[in-house]
Amino acid sequence: MVKSSDGELPAKNSEIWQLFKEARQNILYLDKQRALAIEELNKAISEKNSLLEKIEELELEKQAMDRKDQASICWQLLLRIDSMVLTGMINSEEVSKMRRLVMDHKVSIVDAFTDILQKKDAEVLAELRQFSYRSKKNGFHIVHICTEMAPIASFGAVASFVTGLSQALQRKGHLVEVILPKWIAKFKFNMLLSRYGSMNLNEVQGLREIEVEYYSYFNGQLHGNKIWTGVVRGIGVTFIQPLYYSSFFNREKAHGYSDDFERFMYFSRASLDYIVKSGKKPDVLHIHNWQTALIGPLFWDIFVQQGLEGSRILFSCHDIHAQSLVQPEKLALCGLDPARLHRPDRLQDSSNTHLANPMKGGIVYSNKVVIMSSTHSKGRIIHSSSHGLETTLNMHKEKLLVAPCGFDSSAWDPEKDKILPENYSADDMKGKAVCKIALQKKMGLAENSSFITVGCFLSDLSDLSDVDTENLRAIVQNATKMGVQFIFMMTGEVTSRHKGLESLQVKIEDANVRFINRHDETLSHLIFGGSDIILCHSLHDPILQVPLKALRYGSAPIAITTNNDNGFRHFPDHDNETTKLAMFINSTFGYLSFRQALDEINNNPSEWNHKVFDAMTKDFSWDAECCDIHISAYTAIKSL
Repeated sequence: MVKSSDGELPAKNSEIWQLFKEARQNILYLDKQRALAIEELNKAISEKNSLLEKIEELELEKQAMDRKDQASICWQLLLRIDSMVLTGMINSEEVSKMRRLVMDHKVSIVDAFTDILQKKDAEVLAELRQFSYRSKKNGFHIVHICTEMAPIASFGAVASFVTGLSQALQRKGHLVEVILPKWIAKFKFNMLLSRYGSMNLNEVQGLREIEVEYYSYFNGQLHGNKIWTGVVRGIGVTFIQPLYYSSFFNREKAHGYSDDFERFMYFSRASLDYIVKSGKKPDVLHIHNWQTALIGPLFWDIFVQQGLEGSRILFSCHDIHAQSLVQPEKLALCGLDPARLHRPDRLQDSSNTHLANPMKGGIVYSNKVVIMSSTHSKGRIIHSSSHGLETTLNMHKEKLLVAPCGFDSSAWDPEKDKILPENYSADDMKGKAVCKIALQKKMGLAENSSFITVGCFLSDLSDLSDVDTENLRAIVQNATKMGVQFIFMMTGEVTSRHKGLESLQVKIEDANVRFINRHDETLSHLIFGGSDIILCHSLHDPILQVPLKALRYGSAPIAITTNNDNGFRHFPDHDNETTKLAMFINSTFGYLSFRQALDEINNNPSEWNHKVFDAMTKDFSWDAECCDIHISAYTAIKSL
């Protein structure tokens, strides 16, 4: 063997060490590249999943738009048929068949009439006559005659009801249309709730004027009206615009004038004249509140023999407290006989016997009466909340029904709500904690998902008394000492009538309280999503449906009432004729005071969580109990 020199061994060691370092660097580089590749792969997978989710969302949106377009085309065609009747192109017998043809052949009709707006009436009529007609009737034909409809003209509880119920009914195969006065805008429309006489025509698809005048009777003469038609949220709408009495619906406010009775009497009579003129033969005329209640006696005394023998009347009472009393002689303005109607069993007011009560007439002359209440039973309404109509309601109790309000579950659903930072459901509530943290961060509150967070929506239409406002202040001050967080949002303009609400903000200066003095639709979703409790002025909220949205979002609705422990309580109703919603809400959160709700959250969380879970799994949307009760009512009166 040849021995290496003294310098060769270190050199070889150095060379080996260098190779080792290079190998280690290569391994580290490969590991880094592998990590990057895995990261890129995960990113690609994530992007792929996001893309697939987006494709699925777009497909769902496309399907929704297709359904909306289908309804819109069908209604544009039906409204074109109306104009053909008014212009004399077709008679009332043929128009009835054509309307049924459209409803029985929706799919093929949509395919054939996608360009309907570009065609003349004569062309549309010629193509309609080419379709074979099979005599088959599906569902009911319902005509709402009312003064408001969301989102084009929202003044009160009727607006959201008409739109929500109509959409639900059409989803179940019924034909629903709406007749409204054509309000002339004088003030900017409030997207949440307008108390002014404005109309948001941007929400009307295919708005067009029918180039013909039709006449209606009022004050001994026939007066001309313009007719406009369009589609709102998939529902056909007809607008009546008086010509001679043009000021009737050209006001700064929708209500509150000395001639309100004359204005709405004119509209009621004009609506029935239009229905007869257009050859419509609806199954049900659905009328609302005192404003269109006179359609009941008008129908039976004048119009039933004018081709409407098969129609029936359903009267919805959304606010039994709001009654208009008038001199009975004014009934003659629309062609009614005051002497015939001003009797105790008809329109004569029970307390002010020298006056006529239109709402009483709506009850007496309708085949069914539906009183809207989410909390009260039939018995309690008759005996405790009838506002002078107890005798009339008791006499007609067999035709009296109670129905709860609903809400739009397509826009208010924590599982699909795109506004929430993370979605959640009754089966997986992790996202609600994320929503709470996001809400706390947004409002500048201490961020901790274990803190109890309370939301409260204050409307300019609330009738909070000074006592209730003072109790609310005491409740907030006591609860904040225990770390409870409060978020108040105004849902309307702060008016001079509600200086108490402004003073509430001044009196409550606490790090755990926040006030939002304007309505913010996006933030309202987050308040529902992030709150444990929603304080409600009432558990019956037909305008904003706050309690129903709270139940869906897992936020317990607790009602504000005055009681001696400065709490918030709604007392249960044990009457047998109570809605499912009333029974549920009264047995879960309705009987709790605010203090009791806090105690249950802290001391019995399993019971509380069970109630929240149960509430989230219930369906209280327009499609559920509210729609079912009305279909039952329509079915009952058509068999009369």
